[in-house]
Amino acid sequence: SPYIKEGMIVLEPGCAMGFFSLPAARLAGPQGKVIGIDMQEGMLKGLKKRAARAGLLGRIETRICGADSLGIGDLQARVDFAFAIAVVHEVPDAGLFFQEIARALKPQAKLLLAEPKGHITPEAFNRSLDLARQNGFRVLEQGVSQGGRTAVLEKN
Repeated sequence: SPYIKEGMIVLEPGCAMGFFSLPAARLAGPQGKVIGIDMQEGMLKGLKKRAARAGLLGRIETRICGADSLGIGDLQARVDFAFAIAVVHEVPDAGLFFQEIARALKPQAKLLLAEPKGHITPEAFNRSLDLARQNGFRVLEQGVSQGGRTAVLEKN
């Protein structure tokens, strides 16, 4: 909230066991869907178990990804909102990461980035934002909190 509305398709690369996926699925409602992507099968299994216990399994789709692709080519212009929390600093090619997410998002859809303070310098965060701009995004908001750095981007 306030970015996720009922009925939306939401993308979460680097979902792990779903700390943010489950609240997102609640916000997306019964007609919505959260697509959680991770490189580790064990994390996705944990997410499915947690979603089943919470009664949200029908709203969660999981996908395994590789180092060279998020595996979301079939989602072109179908995603309403994406969020990447503590992810961009982990990917080997941030430019490709932003390119794939931009393709999956609908026009004017938003991407929320958040990076923890201890994992990324201000300069590195700004480089990530530059890569996002080069791959079809514009920065709407940028912030610094006790926990780290955030930005809300919009697909051009």
